[in-house]
Amino acid sequence: MNLIREITPLTEHDCFTIFPRVSKKVEVPLHHHESLELNLIINGGGAKRTIGDHTGDIENLELVLLGSNLAHGWSNHKCKSTDIREVTLQFHKDLFEEKLLKRNQLLSIGNLLEQSKKGILFPKETIERISPRLLKLSDQDGFAALLEFLSILHDLSISSGYKILSNPMVKEDSNSYSRRIEKVIDYMNAHYSVEVSLNEVAKLAGMPDASFSRFIKTRTGYTFIDSLNEIRLRHVTRMLIDTQEPISDIASKCGFNNLANFNRTFKSKNGCTPKEFRENYKEKRLFV
Repeated sequence: MNLIREITPLTEHDCFTIFPRVSKKVEVPLHHHESLELNLIINGGGAKRTIGDHTGDIENLELVLLGSNLAHGWSNHKCKSTDIREVTLQFHKDLFEEKLLKRNQLLSIGNLLEQSKKGILFPKETIERISPRLLKLSDQDGFAALLEFLSILHDLSISSGYKILSNPMVKEDSNSYSRRIEKVIDYMNAHYSVEVSLNEVAKLAGMPDASFSRFIKTRTGYTFIDSLNEIRLRHVTRMLIDTQEPISDIASKCGFNNLANFNRTFKSKNGCTPKEFRENYKEKRLFV
C-alpha cells in the first residue's frame, strides 16, 4: 500500500485542532502523522477501516483513538449512506509530559495514550455518550475548550469495553531524515503566507533542488508544491470556519496570490468551492 505522511494543521501554538465535516462517502487514503487523533464517524456503516495491521468493517457509529505515526485510513467499501458525518480531533504527541501522566489523577489517561499506539476502538455505549460532546467542542475555544478536551480524554480512559486493534505499521524514520523533513515542514508552516521557493527549502534540508524534490515526495507522499498547498489549504479551511473574512482575503493571507488558481486547488482537494465549504459547514456543524 502507498503510505502517505500527512501534514497536519497543528502548529506549535495549538493544544489541539478539531474539524467537523460532512461528506457523501468515506474515503481517507492510508496515511500517518506525528499527532495523535480521535476520529468520530456517524452514518458510516459498511465502510472499511485500516489501522496498523488491522482491517475491519465499521458500524454506523465509529470512534477510534490513534497514536502517533500509526498508519490509518478508511474506504467506502459497502457503505450506502450519502450523509457521512465526521469529527477529527488531533493533538500533539508531547502535549502531556511523561512525569505528568504518572500522577495519580492522570494515570488512566496515560494508559489510554499508551494503548493508542496500537489503535483503540470504543464501544457503542461510549460513543453515544461522548459523540455529542465532540460535536459541540468545535464551537468552543480558549481554556473552556481545553478543559472539555481533557474531560473527554478522561471519560474515554475510564470507559470499559474498548478494543485494541493492531500493532503499529510505521517504524521510526532514521534520525537524520526525520530531522530534515520536520525542519522543512516547520519552515513551511511558519512561512505559508508568503512565497516559499523550492530552492530555499532545499537549502534548508542541505540538498540540491532535484534531490530534495525526490526526498520530500518519498518521505511525505507529496511533491514540494503539493506539500506547501496542503499546509496553506489547512489554514484556509480554519479561517473559513473561524472567521467571516472575504474568501479573496483569506486566499491572499494564506499564500495564494492567484484567486482562480486558489479556487481550482481548493476544489480539487475538497470537492467543493471555498464558498460552498463555508456554507455547508455553517449548515451542518451542529448536527447530533
